[in-house]
Amino acid sequence: MSLTVRDLTDPAAGPHAMQTIVDTVVRAAHAQHPDATVVVHRGERIVDIADNYDRLGYSPAAAARDGRYSRYVDERRMLRSQTSALIPGALRELSVPEALIVCPGIVYRRDSIDRLHTGTPHQLDLWWVGSSPGSLITLVGAVMAAALPGAEWRTNPAVHPYTESGLEIEARVGDAWVEIGECGLAAAHVIGPDRHGLALGLGLDRLLMLRKGIDDIRLLRSDDPRVSGQMLDLAPYRPVSAQPAARRDLSVALPAGVTAEDLGDRVRELLGPDAHLVEEVAIESVTLPSALPLASRERLGIREGEVNVLLRVVLRDLRRALPKQTANALRDRLYAGLMGDRAWSGQQLAVDDGDSLAGQPGPVAA
Repeated sequence: MSLTVRDLTDPAAGPHAMQTIVDTVVRAAHAQHPDATVVVHRGERIVDIADNYDRLGYSPAAAARDGRYSRYVDERRMLRSQTSALIPGALRELSVPEALIVCPGIVYRRDSIDRLHTGTPHQLDLWWVGSSPGSLITLVGAVMAAALPGAEWRTNPAVHPYTESGLEIEARVGDAWVEIGECGLAAAHVIGPDRHGLALGLGLDRLLMLRKGIDDIRLLRSDDPRVSGQMLDLAPYRPVSAQPAARRDLSVALPAGVTAEDLGDRVRELLGPDAHLVEEVAIESVTLPSALPLASRERLGIREGEVNVLLRVVLRDLRRALPKQTANALRDRLYAGLMGDRAWSGQQLAVDDGDSLAGQPGPVAA
């Protein structure tokens, strides 16, 4: 299940360069406020919806609450979608006047599948709480210099429900700017009227990938010794031999309005322990039933409220060439799952189903 996924920030689960990034950033932030007590708060992966949203200032109608983006366990609890969800609990337990609250960990998102995104990313929230807020930009500068030495960075105005004067943080990568975090003055409705503070949140997977020069997020969890041995420090990544990709197209009937995020989550659920072989799921085209030949409509069994979606699935094993029959079996399982239960919803909690490559393949997609 999703709860068994290793948290790369947690030393108790074994060493990883992600922990070095966290330690580096925390030392840099603490140096700006040396009198503050460092308070590390990891909390639980399943949190109250109130901590994840309400107590941070999210409105009841906030888009982030949609089941398309959040993984709900029941009407009161959810898998945390951000490490900011740990801040209310940390504040309730806080017993010192000046603190640097450190909340690292894995979070759960419904996300598209590609080389830069995963449904279980890692984040780090750093909140300085005390009698005077200090300089937000100075804090950001110190953290960026530590995490990405020599990198060019900038901030842009942004709105967050738990900050005032919010900013997003971007780093330059070649000719592009890449978002790596957000920050702002900690909002009084979160920390209380008698406190001041600075709030800083960072995407750790992206930071580590930029620091080491990694272009595929799956490498961070690879069990290939040639790769995993390089995930113990911040030295530049030395690429190992790339395996060829297997591309498979599927023509399926799906609910109108389906998104790449919906499909990414559903693909992970259908493939279970084999989901790591999926490099990308892309919607190539969407066709209304009225634009399809009668034979195509009958073959798809397309129903009211559905459309014909052409999916491109890119498969790649990071360790070895993916046999054609294996790629076809994965494609068939996806086809059978997507076509066999078209009432599936993006609001369902994704769990591993225990199938393997030797599971039951569905019909071959046309």
